[in-house]
Amino acid sequence: MVLDHRQNHLESVRSALSVILYPIQYLASLPVILGGEASDALSSRKEIQSDNQRLHLENIQLRARLQKFEALEAENMRLRALLDSSFKVGDRVLIAELISVEQDPFRQQVLINQGKSSGIYQGQPVLDANAVVGQVTHVNPFSASVLLITDASHALPVQVSRNGLRTIALGTGLINQLELPHLPNNADIEPGDLLITSGLGGLFPSGYPVAQVTEVKREQGQPFASVTAVTTAHLDRIREVLLVWTLSPETALQEPEALDPSASESPEIQE
Repeated sequence: MVLDHRQNHLESVRSALSVILYPIQYLASLPVILGGEASDALSSRKEIQSDNQRLHLENIQLRARLQKFEALEAENMRLRALLDSSFKVGDRVLIAELISVEQDPFRQQVLINQGKSSGIYQGQPVLDANAVVGQVTHVNPFSASVLLITDASHALPVQVSRNGLRTIALGTGLINQLELPHLPNNADIEPGDLLITSGLGGLFPSGYPVAQVTEVKREQGQPFASVTAVTTAHLDRIREVLLVWTLSPETALQEPEALDPSASESPEIQE
C-alpha cells in the first residue's frame, strides 16, 4: 500500500476494476435516474397542461372582448354617421334606439325608446344616417311607434331630384321597396333617379333622400307606368334613428287625424 501510495503501481488495476464495475454501478443507480426523469417529465407535462388550459381560457376571454369591441366599433360608426347626418339636416334632432320590430309581416313598424317625455309628437319625421325612415304615429310617455315608409298604408310626396317631377311614393309592405303608381307612361323618370321629399304636406321639409328608382315598365294600352324604387335608408338594418323637429308639437297636434294613417281606409299622404 505504501509503494502504491508512493509509486501508483496499482493504478492500472484500479482503472481496470472501475471499468468492469461501471455497468454494475450504472444498473444500481438506474432506478434513481429513471425515477427522477419520470418525475421531471410528469411535472413538465402538468405545467404544460396547466399553461395550455390557462392560455385556452385567456384566448376565449380575449375573443369575447374582441367581439364586444367589434360591436362597440360598429355602434360607434353608426352613431358617428347619425351625428354627421344631424349636421346636414340642420334642425333640432334627437337620437333614439329601436326597442322592437313589428312581427306582423303586413306591417312595417318599429318601437323606439323615446316618447312624450322627450318632446316626441305624433307625425314627427324620423330619419337615419342616409335618408327618410318614416314618421311617429303613436306616442307613449317613454316610447313611440314609428311607421316605416314601406308600410302598405303609408304614402309620401316625393320628387325626382334630376328634373323635379312630383309624384307619390307608396309603401308596398315589403321591406326597402316602394312603388310610384300614378306616373303616366310618358313621364320623364328612369332607373337610377333619386327620389327626395318634395316638401308638400308640411311635415317633411324638401330635399330629404327617400329612394332610388330601380325599374320602370311602360306597357302599351296602360295609362300609367309601373315604377318601383328601393329605399335609400336600410330599413332592415337600422338600430338607431334621428327624430327631427321641423315644426312645433303644438302645430302637429292641431290635426292629429291627418297624421294617423289608420284614420282612413285608403293610403294617406304622410309628410
